[in-house]
Amino acid sequence: MSVMGTADASYALYGLSEEHRMLRAAVRELAEDKIAPRAAEIDETAEYPWDVHEALKKADLLAIHVPQEYAGAGADRIAHSIVVEEIARVCASSSLIVAGNKLGTMGLILAGSEELKKRYLPQVAAGEATFSYALSEREAGSDAAAMRTRAVRDGDGWVLNGTKCWITGAAVNTHFTVMASTDPSKGAKGISAFIVHKDDPGFSVGTKERKLGIKGSPTSEIYFEDCRIPADRIIGNEGEGFITALRTLDHTRSMIGAQAVGIAQGALDAAIAYVKERKQFGKSVAEFQGVQFMLADMAMKVAAARHLVYAANASAERGDADLTFLSSASKCFASDTAMAVTTDAVQLFGGYGYTRDFPVERMMRDAKITQIYEGTNQIQRMVMARALLT
Repeated sequence: MSVMGTADASYALYGLSEEHRMLRAAVRELAEDKIAPRAAEIDETAEYPWDVHEALKKADLLAIHVPQEYAGAGADRIAHSIVVEEIARVCASSSLIVAGNKLGTMGLILAGSEELKKRYLPQVAAGEATFSYALSEREAGSDAAAMRTRAVRDGDGWVLNGTKCWITGAAVNTHFTVMASTDPSKGAKGISAFIVHKDDPGFSVGTKERKLGIKGSPTSEIYFEDCRIPADRIIGNEGEGFITALRTLDHTRSMIGAQAVGIAQGALDAAIAYVKERKQFGKSVAEFQGVQFMLADMAMKVAAARHLVYAANASAERGDADLTFLSSASKCFASDTAMAVTTDAVQLFGGYGYTRDFPVERMMRDAKITQIYEGTNQIQRMVMARALLT
């Protein structure tokens, strides 16, 4: 099977355009040239890859999801997932530069006023502004409606107090979409969404988390201590923030699916190349039927995950009623696939797979987070079941 084999099969099923094919080839070339040689070092040093950031900015890939009316490329969801997938194939940390920016801005795109969109989205499209998404708290992860961060109206502004955790890109991004309670008595219906700037008084970023994987993507807590912002920085209407948060995830969970597919594809590619070269008992390891069965299962799962991710993104593009189910299903299935495929890849490498001299151990560590963030896979199954039963 060629490296592009399972990806090419998706074109026949979804009728993707020649532009999609050309985009994949262009992003793969950039990833192989600019990102792959840096992937191990990014993981080892746990430093944000500003050189990769600039390469993606130069290639106009930081925010291709921004609509054309706001000076963006207006790329469709499948195109965006292809970009995330191809970057994740060589470096999961770097893929979050693109995926995280969409997560941070999707609420603005879905629910923001025209004035807010015109103010911020052209900056995002130009790479001058990057966004983080701030929903989770230490005591309000899966139960996001239990958040304690408060926003109180004060004259011509809002004053925020509280703490958010697990914020992707907090130390490097310029803007934050923040969910805060404006009326705790209403629970989820009392949550509103706001845009906060990194230089707003009363806002600060905590130390980086020490993580198992995706080490080149800084994750931190953020703090609001009487953080005052103008009143017009509310996204949508007061009390609609939780709805905006859920709608955002419907459009971005499939991007985590795309990231997971990319990680899995990278591990599969590495495993195929290794078993062809590795000799045991006088012949290539690839000639053993047990190894062939493992590779076949790995490739089958990757292909199925990719198709499900494309189906979810196509559903988002059309605005289908089944988006919530498909988005959760694609994230859940693809991330479970990434964990299984990377684990099998380490096994096929044997002892070498357990060392940092080869990329598959990094890929296995990176794969784990895809089963956790943007809602654990247990939560995804609850979301899917709820969609089936209502």
